[in-house]
Amino acid sequence: MTSTPTPIAPQRILWEETLPGGHHWSWVLKRGTSLRLINREGRANAAALFYNSEEKLERYNMADTLKAQHTAHLTRGHVCYSDMGRVLCSITADSVGWHDPIGGVANAAQVEQKFGARRYQEERNAMYRNGYDSFLIELGKWGLDRRDLIANINFFSKVNVDDSGGLQFHPGHSKAGDYVDLRFEMNVLVVVAATPHPLDPHPRYTPGAVQLIAWRSDPPGDDDYCRNFRPENRRGFYNTELLFR
Repeated sequence: MTSTPTPIAPQRILWEETLPGGHHWSWVLKRGTSLRLINREGRANAAALFYNSEEKLERYNMADTLKAQHTAHLTRGHVCYSDMGRVLCSITADSVGWHDPIGGVANAAQVEQKFGARRYQEERNAMYRNGYDSFLIELGKWGLDRRDLIANINFFSKVNVDDSGGLQFHPGHSKAGDYVDLRFEMNVLVVVAATPHPLDPHPRYTPGAVQLIAWRSDPPGDDDYCRNFRPENRRGFYNTELLFR
């Protein structure tokens, strides 16, 4: 866990923007680039999906990611595995220490049941959005649909499993200014929905903004922290690098 983000040299920055709370976004991040997500206001949950942009049938696999790295949460050193045993991206820096890979996203019915109904027809951009439909909207831009929905990662949120098997959400886990850096080891379609975590007990619909900064980053060497974080990761990097030889 790193409390202060490493400064990014201005000449390396490709672009930056702020994703308002409740909104959604997608883009292709090329191999050799990194993306910093920042919890701007302390209320953010950044639900994310990852796909190989060159062959979208290859995508993030939650089960393999957790099993290969002997974990039930994600933080610095962990990588996100595809269902082909390759590394889509690596978590190279993190001020939070725990990101949720198991909580999923809420759908429209769940959001309405919890917060009430605010439709676009009456409220326009003040409507209540949900993670499920946000993902479908972004996936549709890239020729994908509900059949391509996969388990997501909830950056900035913490969920653990208690002794009885129940899922426990930790309010206030991430603070304003917290960040996580993702380095892309393949050309990856990234989808992000800044929507409330489905287990967040907050009674009002107040999703926080997520700042996005992309930059050209150095390729991982043999001594790379993520490559060596687990023995399985070295194999995953080898499988990935075969694609680019």
